Amino acid sequence: MNIHEHQAKQILKEFGIEVPNGVFALSVEDLIKKAKQLNTEKYVLKAQIHAGGRGKAGGVKILNNIDELTKASKELLGKKLITPQTGSEGKEVKRLYVEESSSIEKEFYLSCLVDRESSKIAFISSDQGGMDIEEVAKNNPDKIITTKLNIGEDISESDCKKIIKIFNLKDNSKIAAISLIKSIYKMFLSTDASLVEINPLILTKDKKIVCLDAKINFDDNSLYRHPEILKLRDLNEENPTEIEASKHNLSYIKLNGNIGCMVNGAGLAMATMDIIKLYGKEPANFLDVGGGASKEKVSAALKIILSDKNVKGILINIFGGIMKCDVLAHGVVDAAKEIKIEVPLVVRLAGTNFKEGKNILDNSGLKIISAENLDDAAKKIVEAIK
Repeated sequence: MNIHEHQAKQILKEFGIEVPNGVFALSVEDLIKKAKQLNTEKYVLKAQIHAGGRGKAGGVKILNNIDELTKASKELLGKKLITPQTGSEGKEVKRLYVEESSSIEKEFYLSCLVDRESSKIAFISSDQGGMDIEEVAKNNPDKIITTKLNIGEDISESDCKKIIKIFNLKDNSKIAAISLIKSIYKMFLSTDASLVEINPLILTKDKKIVCLDAKINFDDNSLYRHPEILKLRDLNEENPTEIEASKHNLSYIKLNGNIGCMVNGAGLAMATMDIIKLYGKEPANFLDVGGGASKEKVSAALKIILSDKNVKGILINIFGGIMKCDVLAHGVVDAAKEIKIEVPLVVRLAGTNFKEGKNILDNSGLKIISAENLDDAAKKIVEAIK
């Protein structure tokens, strides 16, 4: 789950981490009223959307007075920002955040995340703050340090020094940076975060270490332990179809292709998407109906796939284990009777009750293309949509 920058900064403050003073609002009038309470010579106005690259898209502005802030806020609220992370459709700005300006001496990059390959927590640090870290990794890999820590172990002083070494800080600034690392690590573990990214982390001219920007993602599977974090969820920033899918406990992510996928099991879903790409097409979604899906859940999944106007064909790939193939078949037939399926539908069934499931589909009167295996299924759906 993602949250907004102003929410992330509030959480950082609760763990004793220094961030600029700021206020957020859903209207220009409220924002200006709150902004007058800030003690600053200049105002930094920031659009609050769940996407990076806001600055380049005109979503971050430095303003000299309240009049400039008012004018810029009116222009920004309701505007669609298009960044590399929003796609061409962009995201509408529905909330604004303004904070006190900071006197910057140096900018750094700092992040903390789960490294799934090593099953450790990784800190990534660089003295190239304010830039796309991917570009830094590509063009100046020596400017990045990665420090991996064993989950469950306390972070040591020597670990902290390794992480901030590339910052080349002195005296009190170095001490403050070490304290920052310890606080981020504590926050990361206690909130079940999956990513904390500070870009940029700054050294101010009076030698303070301040988080000028902040992004925090949380593990969805742990949100039941953190109702206070779940309250921060902004449904306006999420895909409506993904919200609908979550109501049925479906793992659904919309993609940019035109072949809809319904699969049980994340690994099988990934393999299905890969083989679609292998045959020259793009998947329209990731959709895992889970191991014990009911007939109603399968029907809901098919409706969600068909709600995507880009879908030109559907590939259903089910390996029956806990989930029985005949249950899936009933769900497909029920959904098809309720909504017209006007695109090619290829189904590959294997495992528990696959013969019964195939008979249900064959006798349904629906135009369904049967496949013997995954390779055969991918070939047939790609051919069918041509």
